[in-house]
Amino acid sequence: MASRWRRFELLLPLRFNDGRDVPAELIAEALLEIVDHFGAASYETQKVEGHWRQGGILYRDDLVRLFVDVPDGARNRAWMKEFRDRWKGRLKQLDLWMVSHRIEVE
Repeated sequence: MASRWRRFELLLPLRFNDGRDVPAELIAEALLEIVDHFGAASYETQKVEGHWRQGGILYRDDLVRLFVDVPDGARNRAWMKEFRDRWKGRLKQLDLWMVSHRIEVE
């Protein structure tokens, strides 16, 4: 019987808005915070390139993707939203892109 699970995917920047590199330790800290809370997480080491416009200006980001599969529930959704908001501040970003979707774990 399949369980109801949700996958959260979060894109974290490799550079601050002023162009300085985000220290690798900060990315590791974000990943470990998820692991400490949920018991597991995954991180893709390949760079994701993002392009977006705001106020007529084209921005380009180099990003990494963190993801975690958790039981689908309001508490887990709320925790991930708080995590995103906390890290948005720590990384001094206008926003952090996070998506989630249901998955089936067999």
